Amino acid sequence: MKCVVLDDYQGVALSTADWSGLDVTVLREHLDDPAPALQDAECVVVMRERTPFTAELFSRLPHLRLLVTSGMRNASIDLAAAADHGVTVCGTGSAKTPPTELTWALILGLARHIAVENAAFHAGGPWQSTVGVDLAGRTLGLLGFGNLGRAVGRIGRAFGMDVVAWSPNLTADRTEPEGVRLASGLHSLFEQSDFASIHLVLGDRSRGLVDAQALARLKPTAFLVNTSRAAIVDPDALLDVLRDKRIAGAGLDVFEVEPLPLADELRTFPNVLATPHLGYVTEANYRTYFTEAVEDIHAFLRGVPVRELRRAQDLTL
Repeated sequence: MKCVVLDDYQGVALSTADWSGLDVTVLREHLDDPAPALQDAECVVVMRERTPFTAELFSRLPHLRLLVTSGMRNASIDLAAAADHGVTVCGTGSAKTPPTELTWALILGLARHIAVENAAFHAGGPWQSTVGVDLAGRTLGLLGFGNLGRAVGRIGRAFGMDVVAWSPNLTADRTEPEGVRLASGLHSLFEQSDFASIHLVLGDRSRGLVDAQALARLKPTAFLVNTSRAAIVDPDALLDVLRDKRIAGAGLDVFEVEPLPLADELRTFPNVLATPHLGYVTEANYRTYFTEAVEDIHAFLRGVPVRELRRAQDLTL
């Protein structure tokens, strides 16, 4: 089976799994239009949502039979179109700990001005130029209280933070055992938050949920952290509050277009701490992704596909 692995930025796909018996091509550079490179591909392995698979793209890949994505969710794959074109879509396992850890890297980095102080250290700049924000006694607001939200909340409580959560279907019987308060709505959540962290799956209900009205409820001293999906936050509204410094700053790991264009205005804001979608990028996760991708391929070849993606998915991570 002719397989192509897309967007292997770090060049680790072949070293983290046994691809024996498969005809594999690995592409490290992102392709805005991958169709020409995939003309002979019977199987494509995609990393998270780096390359969207739309109905139009499926129509241009006549030999494609199997699409494997890392993780068991991928909002950039049109599953209905895949089915229409006879393409089986399978996923892999994915650990919850890496994005939880990166969320806290961003929160701590914002609170203690790590990027600013590190840059000054290496450039021979001033010795101490910022004053950190205490976490103990502050309020951590969680938009989404699934596996990731709960994990982030537990760490917040360990720091001595007051933790409050909200999502459309969240109830107190899920938050109270965790020592977490339930907000009455999104606006209430943001009004209370010193750090507001997003942990929702991107879908019809969550797209653009954090709009200008919601962002206006954040305090001027508050920080917004998004390690989920960029489209949950209205991009123009986010630019406005950052540009006008109506919030203290943002920690961002996800963007509407990835890689983020060099001319994007987000790159110009000193109150943005950003990472290039590293939430899931760890050694253990990559071993899981590519090892199980190979398992998916061999299972498909045996006629018994495993870990097929389903369309009905929960809203919270």
